[in-house]
Amino acid sequence: MKNLHLRLINNSGRKLLLSIVLCAFVSACVAGENTLSVEERRSGWQLLFNGKDMSQWRNFKGDDINAKWVVDQNAMHLSAGGGGDLLSKNRYENFELKLQWKISEAGNSGIFIRADEQGKQIYSHAIEVQILDNERHADNKISSHLSGSIYDILASPKASHKPAGQWNQVRIRLSNNALTVWQNGIKTADTVIASREWQQRVSKSKFSTWQGFAETTTGHIGLQDHSDAVWFKNIKIKELK
Repeated sequence: MKNLHLRLINNSGRKLLLSIVLCAFVSACVAGENTLSVEERRSGWQLLFNGKDMSQWRNFKGDDINAKWVVDQNAMHLSAGGGGDLLSKNRYENFELKLQWKISEAGNSGIFIRADEQGKQIYSHAIEVQILDNERHADNKISSHLSGSIYDILASPKASHKPAGQWNQVRIRLSNNALTVWQNGIKTADTVIASREWQQRVSKSKFSTWQGFAETTTGHIGLQDHSDAVWFKNIKIKELK
C-alpha cells in the first residue's frame, strides 16, 4: 500500500511538472493581446501597437493623432469620421505585416502599403487592402471592392469574408515587389507589383490614369478614415531582407 501511494505521488508530480513545462512553452510561443511571443521577438517582429497608446502612428501629413482616434477594446479605434488617415511613423520596403481588424455595420476602411505624402490623399500612390462590411455597404457591387481585396485590382474569395462586427485576421507579405495577402487564413491576392500582369490589371482599374500610383518602392503603413467606426489590434511587422 505504501509503495502504491508513493507511485501515485510520483505520477502526480510528473504530471504537475509536465503541465508547468507545457504552460511555459505555450506562453513563449503564443502572444497575448498586442504583445509579441518569445519566438516572434527572436524572429524580428516588432509591435506597431502596444494596446495602450498609438505612439507608433501619426496622421497623414501631420505630426500628431486626431482625438477621434482612441484606444478602445484593446484596439486602435476610429470613433467618428474626421479623425484623418493614419501613417506608421516608420517607412518599410520589404516586410510582413499582421493585424486584426473589425468594421462597424455598413462600414468601410482600408490598409495601405507603401504610402507616401507626395499626393493629395493617402491613397494617391498607395496600394490598398480593402476593409468593408460586404453585406451592407453600398460599395459591395464589385468583387474587387470586398474585404481582403487589393482594391479595384484583385478580388478576394468569398470564403475569406466575415460579417461586420467580427474580428478578421490579415497578413500582408511584400518582398521585392512580390505581394501576397491572406485574410482569415485564406490567400486573397498573389501578384508582383510592376509586372506585366499587374500593369494590365491597373490599366483596367480606377488607377489607370493616376500618376505615381504604386510606383514607390518604400513607404508607410496606412490605416484609413472612411468616416466609419473601425478597430485595429495586434498590429505586428517584420522587416525582410
